[in-house]
Amino acid sequence: MARPMGAVRLKKTSPVTLTVGVALCLFILYFLIGSSTPDFSASRKATAASHPLSPPTSPFRKSTGGGKLKPPPVAHYNLNNVTTTPDPLQNRENILLLTPMARFYPAYWDNLLQLKYPHELITLGFILPKTKEGNEATKELQKRITKTQKYGAEKDRFKSIIILREDIDPPISSQDESERHKMQNQKIRRAAMAKARNSLLFSTLGPATSWILWLDADVIETPPTIIQDLARHDQAIIAPNCFQRFWNAEKKEMDERPYDFNNWQDSPTALDLAKQMGPDDILLEGYAEMATFRTLMAYLSKEDGLLHEELPLDGVGGAALLVKADVHRDGAMFPAFSFYNLIETEGFAKMAKRLGWQPVGLPNYKVYHYNE
Repeated sequence: MARPMGAVRLKKTSPVTLTVGVALCLFILYFLIGSSTPDFSASRKATAASHPLSPPTSPFRKSTGGGKLKPPPVAHYNLNNVTTTPDPLQNRENILLLTPMARFYPAYWDNLLQLKYPHELITLGFILPKTKEGNEATKELQKRITKTQKYGAEKDRFKSIIILREDIDPPISSQDESERHKMQNQKIRRAAMAKARNSLLFSTLGPATSWILWLDADVIETPPTIIQDLARHDQAIIAPNCFQRFWNAEKKEMDERPYDFNNWQDSPTALDLAKQMGPDDILLEGYAEMATFRTLMAYLSKEDGLLHEELPLDGVGGAALLVKADVHRDGAMFPAFSFYNLIETEGFAKMAKRLGWQPVGLPNYKVYHYNE
């Protein structure tokens, strides 16, 4: 049987203890609620998308409220107000940085973080294959994105990030450099690359985009000011020279060598070769079996040359390429078929020229490719 308890005397709590307790509760609530949402600068808030179906290049914040989503508003975009100038930083122009990715290289992401163009004006877009290697690359990419966008400093966070997965089977089983560059693999490999580039471009190009920077996933070193440096030329399509660092066993020191041979000026030999080809055949560069005698920008770099010296081009590579958004809006894309006996990036250059846009290269301005 329970026994009744006697009177219980409650100890009087001091006002100081109560004040400390209330302050501690407020402190805990602040970190539980406040820290769960990343800081957004005023400029990010101003451009934030109001609906999941808004342009993908706008930063989107998920609604914390429940209930059914309202339909997206009818939006009007005046593309005449979108500038593409030699000083994109001063004019706060939006950059769309696009990368087809089969493997993830940590140095690629580290290089992106070093870009000195405001990250709040840069949208990143990726497309990856649905393969074992592509799945692993997607997982590693998402880790870096989470670390930067959720926990990184405000200055490091990008405006928005889009990841697409390819819905086509990979044309070759291995992405090793030796396998990728076999001549017999080029047409099917580059056709698949062209489809991936087009899918990525058409899915991400927004109404506020001024420039597109194509940057391959294995380009791991660029000047931090590459966007400003290339844009200052005010060219519709501009390509830096892509090199590769390697250990020179003969010199016993680090050295560099040309890598991207798709930036070229045409030659009479190449034009004659094309005349002899069928409509579905393609010209390839960099193979002894198909000597074109084109002028290759890769071999025109000079140690004492002017950094911003320009060279008109007839073909371009995709390792690094800055394109005015209007070029793509006009319809210039990457043909996955023989276009004047050219394909992918070289076909893009030909198509752009047919539309009135002249590609240009910078032989002395270098970016660096990963050395496998």
